[in-house]
Amino acid sequence: MSVRHAWKARRGAVAAAMAAALAFTVAGCDDSSNDNKANVGNSGSSKATSPGKGQQSGSASQQGGSTAKLAEATGGGGMVLTINSVARDSGGFVTVSGQLRNPGSKSFNGTSDWAGTERDVLASGDSVAGATLVDKVGKKRYYVLRDTGGKCLCTMGISSVDAGQTVPFFAQFPAPPNGTKQVDFQLPTFPTLSVPVSG
Repeated sequence: MSVRHAWKARRGAVAAAMAAALAFTVAGCDDSSNDNKANVGNSGSSKATSPGKGQQSGSASQQGGSTAKLAEATGGGGMVLTINSVARDSGGFVTVSGQLRNPGSKSFNGTSDWAGTERDVLASGDSVAGATLVDKVGKKRYYVLRDTGGKCLCTMGISSVDAGQTVPFFAQFPAPPNGTKQVDFQLPTFPTLSVPVSG
């Protein structure tokens, strides 16, 4: 084989290798961007799009998009708390999703009570960071998880709930042992609700 033919063959091999590497890199970028989009919805630390109206970005499952009603209670100011889902996931978390509804004729402004009194979670502002899960069998209480900035992995930015408005919410907790099938959900100003854990 002449030097000229060898050079052409080598250039063709290099070009094919570069094309394969480029295709692999592009595919890797696409996958990581999808992962990041999924993680944003699961982080729970996204800001409310309209503070004061209690609207929160995130996935429908985190915001109580499910129509199932596992439990319901009326609390302070006539607010109604509905639990739609208590789901265990493979990452060792339990996500509670539901809705907070104001059936009254006046705006409800007592949402700051839902944030709890722990100093560490007050950085989350108006939120449902005061929620807890209780495993009565295991005799343990679980608090809302926080991100590396100290903000809760829960719905934030609920400064008020207008008359007739329904606000979806979510809160993530460490998962109790797999054998735990029932937990008590507690949110300040509401009675305790016993709910089944799925997954």
